[in-house]
Amino acid sequence: MGETTGQRQTGYARSMMPFAELNELPRRLHRPAVRDLAWTLLSPPLLSAPPCPQRHPLAGSAWAGDPQRLCDWLRALDADDLPLRSWLATITSKRLGLYYEGLWQFALTHAPGVQLLASNLAIRAGGRTLGELDILLRDGQGTHHLELAIKLYLGPTVGDAGDATNWLGPGCHDRLGSKLAHLAAHQLPMSRDAHSRPALAAIGVTQVQAHLWLGGYLFYPSPGHAEPPAGAHPAHLRGRWMRRRDWAAMPGEVWQPLQRHAWLAPARAQADARWSSTQFQAWLAALAPQAPAQLLARLEPDGDGAWQEAERLFLVPDDWPHSPDNTIFTGLAQISAAKSI
Repeated sequence: MGETTGQRQTGYARSMMPFAELNELPRRLHRPAVRDLAWTLLSPPLLSAPPCPQRHPLAGSAWAGDPQRLCDWLRALDADDLPLRSWLATITSKRLGLYYEGLWQFALTHAPGVQLLASNLAIRAGGRTLGELDILLRDGQGTHHLELAIKLYLGPTVGDAGDATNWLGPGCHDRLGSKLAHLAAHQLPMSRDAHSRPALAAIGVTQVQAHLWLGGYLFYPSPGHAEPPAGAHPAHLRGRWMRRRDWAAMPGEVWQPLQRHAWLAPARAQADARWSSTQFQAWLAALAPQAPAQLLARLEPDGDGAWQEAERLFLVPDDWPHSPDNTIFTGLAQISAAKSI
């Protein structure tokens, strides 16, 4: 007897979030890189219905059938993170996207039932590089090409928030709709292109299924309201964004800026490492009016002597996303360009 519609939907949902019962684990770990690794593996995707196939990279691993094994592995790394730190030390770039890919590569190297065939596989033709395939892996469900992306997008205050094109990166250069279009039209089809055959054959691959995995956060305007973009995962991670003129922290709240390398897992700070209100106010006063968007975390005590992130917020300049040289994502003002995360 075939599966019912409900069973198929449940199966699909599990393939998107095979470790849903472990969603609080990153907060219970202590070492920053292990928390980031756990967050990378366990957090939901931004979208449940992207315009191209999506698959959790560990969907075919033995961990997916026994999440406790993954939990035990992550806890063991939290006790001794030298293998992870040694792996990450080989990543020389400070780009958040490459750090995210490195975390996935480490996990896929150790995942039972998964063979990591290649990462960042260059596709060349005529003496030039056409692009790279992020991940090639083999598991019990076949051979897969995976494109990985970590993105943070801010929603519009005007215009159609359901249109992914209107969700903008904090640096104003990157749009969710454009990223999805590039994945669907260029990155994912690359593994099926004739130019890829020699590189794939060199690692023993003749047929491959292409999927994306898009993780990250969506930030909603405050004050104001925006609906999620079309296809957003119901459990997607979220925060707020606010212009400097609207900033007004409530008395007693503890806020702390997050450096770019700390944008993945929820922040955690020991009591002696958290910022005082005076320290935060001094930092805010010294922040230039046109400083790039700053990611802040509001911290609360966790009862065990540490402070855990309760929410996150992008603080942006008053004229964000406005510049005299560029059209903004709503089409009603203009934006400035900045570097990719």
